[in-house]
Amino acid sequence: MRILYLAEQKKLNFFGFLNSKGNVDWKSTKINVGSVKKYDWIVSYGYRHVISKSVIDEIINPIINLHISYLPYNRGADPNYWSFVDKTPKGVSIHFIDYGLDTGPILIQKKCKFNYDDTLKTSYEKLNLEVEKLFIENFEDIISGKITAKMQKGKGSYHRKSDLPENIKWDININEI
Repeated sequence: MRILYLAEQKKLNFFGFLNSKGNVDWKSTKINVGSVKKYDWIVSYGYRHVISKSVIDEIINPIINLHISYLPYNRGADPNYWSFVDKTPKGVSIHFIDYGLDTGPILIQKKCKFNYDDTLKTSYEKLNLEVEKLFIENFEDIISGKITAKMQKGKGSYHRKSDLPENIKWDININEI
């Protein structure tokens, strides 16, 4: 199986897991139709480029995205921060990518709780560990089609990178937000 792993940073443990399932290539730059045709699966995790309609239409299987929010809430950038500011559910989602931003059908979700002493940084780290664990535990069921994707319900919310305040301190306690 050929897998393309799309991410800003190559997380070595996660890359190692994918590599144990097949031949994996990692890419952090923008992809195009010609660069994806040879892959059986594409896994996006913290990838910051919008995937074009032509790429989505060309691939064999739907692109799997790992997102550290409980969709439909906090689509887009910095979802852990916005879950505290907007007082929305906290969690992780694994979904297929469609033509919108984090709007695709959901495969698996999990709500997450945090401790009183957690900071934005520790919440981010915990959400990343949780989404990786959820993906690894369910990988075989996802690619075999045993998990049926369900359309997202509700309007939810969306934030751009530019929405984040410039002076945000990642060591701030989540209860102070």
